[in-house]
Amino acid sequence: MIDFYYWPTPNGHKIAIALEEFELDYQVKSINILKGEQHVPEFLAISPNNRVPAIVDHDGPEGKAHAVFESGAIFLYLAQKTGKFWPSDPVQQSVVTQWLFFQNSSIGPMFGQCGYFNGYAQERVEHGIERYCGETRRLYGVINERLADNEYLAGNEYSLADMSTFPWMTAKQQSLHDIDVNQFPNVQRWLARVGKRPAVGRGLAVMQDDLKVGNPTEESFEAMFNQK
Repeated sequence: MIDFYYWPTPNGHKIAIALEEFELDYQVKSINILKGEQHVPEFLAISPNNRVPAIVDHDGPEGKAHAVFESGAIFLYLAQKTGKFWPSDPVQQSVVTQWLFFQNSSIGPMFGQCGYFNGYAQERVEHGIERYCGETRRLYGVINERLADNEYLAGNEYSLADMSTFPWMTAKQQSLHDIDVNQFPNVQRWLARVGKRPAVGRGLAVMQDDLKVGNPTEESFEAMFNQK
């Protein structure tokens, strides 16, 4: 059994989708980031950077409980644990890893900052919007170009890279980032294909009623974005 420390954010959705795709038994441990639960010592012992998601696998290596934080590390751990969605060919492993890291190093940080300045910031900062939302549009272009000749991000097989990237590009995220997906037809096609997967639907449905998009209250804003 895996304890899944979660709040319905794009990074949280990534791991919910993965757990469903891997067909692993898990129980959700809600970490309400609007109430600051990510800062409590018990969670920090699992995720030192106070971010969701995180997992504790009670059937870890040598049968011992094993905690993993950082979504990219969780993907690799689960793939290596199960052998699923992990190609045997080292070249293809490298391709999957590159696009997985692309999401973690570029898509997540840039899209996240665009969402902050465009949807959450308490005052409008034009330079922040121009910088991060402009970069978000550029990255859509990178993905659109990649998908011109590939069914999925790592080639013609669905992979960890698709699971990782899809939640950052749903209709709700497009609205938050002011993206017109019609300008990126290959992305639009890919989103439709990935979105039809039953495991993706189940993953997105986890705690969906708790998902909030838009400006938080002053109290929840402090809990989510206080850097102390």
